[in-house]
Amino acid sequence: MYSIVAALVAVLFTSCVKERIHDDRSYWLSQQRGDVVYSNNACGYYTVETIYGYTIIRNLDGLRSYEGDVLYGNFGSGGSGDFYNHTADVVTRGNVMEYDLTYNEALDALDYYCPVSRANGFRMMQSPTSQSKIKRTTALVKP
Repeated sequence: MYSIVAALVAVLFTSCVKERIHDDRSYWLSQQRGDVVYSNNACGYYTVETIYGYTIIRNLDGLRSYEGDVLYGNFGSGGSGDFYNHTADVVTRGNVMEYDLTYNEALDALDYYCPVSRANGFRMMQSPTSQSKIKRTTALVKP
């Protein structure tokens, strides 16, 4: 009886493998690129600048993204997702709170999500292209 239970337990534990999500670099490098322009340990949010604007992301797994890190992933839709931190060579998980924001909208969003930063006089890096972003277009689906 014990040998059957032991065998079942062994099968159960050996079949449980943590799945690596898109461990293929070529997959990640084909995704949208973004640069971390703001990061704060105190509130758990960071801001990514893309060609479409700024994205506010809430960190979900504790892996920290720092200002200047290069990330790849889907920054153009809300909700939870995985992002490849090319600088640190790790896949991290986050929740996209807002996306395609202007520089000033991103500052306002950070004030909302991370009020402790405002009290500390936060600064968000501003690139030369921060005021000239591409508008994201979506194709209409015919019924």
